[in-house]
Amino acid sequence: MMKRLLFALLLCCVLTPAAAHKPSDSYLSIDVQSERVTGQWDIALRDLDYAIGLDQDGDGKLTWDEIRARHAAIAAYALERLQLKADNGACRITVGEQLIDDHTDGAYSVLRFQASCPAPLTALTIGYRLFADLDPQHKGLLRLMHDGVTTTAIFDPSHAEQRLSLSAPDQLQQFSAYVRDGVWHIWIGYDHILFLLSLLLPAVLLAAPADNLRGAFIDVLKVVTAFTLAHSLTLTLASLSLISLPSRLVESAIAASVIVAAVNNVYPLFRGRRPWAAFGFGLIHGFGFASVLVDLGLPKGALLASLFGFNLGVEIGQLCIVALFLPLAFLLRRTWFYRRLLTGGSVVIALVALVWFVERAFDVQAQSIGL
Repeated sequence: MMKRLLFALLLCCVLTPAAAHKPSDSYLSIDVQSERVTGQWDIALRDLDYAIGLDQDGDGKLTWDEIRARHAAIAAYALERLQLKADNGACRITVGEQLIDDHTDGAYSVLRFQASCPAPLTALTIGYRLFADLDPQHKGLLRLMHDGVTTTAIFDPSHAEQRLSLSAPDQLQQFSAYVRDGVWHIWIGYDHILFLLSLLLPAVLLAAPADNLRGAFIDVLKVVTAFTLAHSLTLTLASLSLISLPSRLVESAIAASVIVAAVNNVYPLFRGRRPWAAFGFGLIHGFGFASVLVDLGLPKGALLASLFGFNLGVEIGQLCIVALFLPLAFLLRRTWFYRRLLTGGSVVIALVALVWFVERAFDVQAQSIGL
């Protein structure tokens, strides 16, 4: 039973789509002035192409003419899935300018709109259902501004409608939303999980020759602490826009870190320095985590709370993975199965990560935007 659980844990991570990139997000910015609302909605072109088909000639490339020809369809598709309501009735939304902008993970359609509400707003109820029928993992990240105060929220299928007070934003609700998103981000961040598991696989063999869990726990604690400190550092610096690296470089380096960590289990490269390796590569992984908050463009006042909540969520999600993995690995450490899993599993992880690296570094199978 234990063997099956541990095998399933690795299998779930390995047998994932090769393009383990930043999750699908859109960025919704709303400014409320009395009964008038102005907004901007940034939606990834790759997601829109999948939903409504933007690539008219089927050549795998999107041109400005193809996107412009579908502006009406983009606006109709998006606004059918967005509702704004005051306490005394719905707000009428009209389409404004449509542009293209670059985010850390590619090109986005920028849809600007206005809305008029029945009366001056004291609260705004937002219904968000973009891609709900196509991608249950999609999230909408909201920045709502009113009288100099910024409110944030995260929409997903289980939180598709939210009522936001304009006079007294619910700080705890905003914080908990980013904690949840941090947990979810690490759980679906297969490259981050495989990197961590590759470093943890040998822990029960190297640090626990005797029949006790303490040595393995200390070794795991060193690795996880080093990884946490490193990615927390670069997550903070990148989110505050103090350091910036190209997304393609970051994503390629993350894939390379998974390869190196997995190869180390077959041919030792670190030789007792796994915590240092976790720290060094953790610096790169932090830039990957930061992309969620960087693209939202929050002011520093709202960013700090969101940053802390998101990072806390990442750590909670990470600890859940470790808590599941370590006892199973310790119980199986002396079996033939575990030693084969250490070698064979590491080889499979390295091959999967190699596919990720080629896709990311050389833009294989990715859409190119010829604007």
